[in-house]
Amino acid sequence: QVQVVESGGGLVQVGGSLRLSCAASESIFSVDAMGWYRQAPGKQREFFAAMTSGGRTTYADSTKGRFTISRDNAKNTVYLQMNSLLPEDTAVYYCYTNMGGRIYWGQGTQVTVSS
Repeated sequence: QVQVVESGGGLVQVGGSLRLSCAASESIFSVDAMGWYRQAPGKQREFFAAMTSGGRTTYADSTKGRFTISRDNAKNTVYLQMNSLLPEDTAVYYCYTNMGGRIYWGQGTQVTVSS
């Protein structure tokens, strides 16, 4: 069982920044990919960003260059740097790992952007 733990959410004003962290209990190099989804109130969970073990990144169009995924191999951690935040970015952000096709989810971290 792979453990996934997110942190870094909170309340921020419009235009502000936050950095989310996602720590996995397995080495980043032993998982196929790690990434982020988010779920806004009343909406379905949507894909946001991902990074493969080889370092290839994928982003949803809605990030529009405002968000960046990165990683710290030594800490088995991926990060989501979020800049120029908007009220519509308010959501619960979930980290996941894909290990051999099996998905493991974190518990989610709330991000609230106030106007």
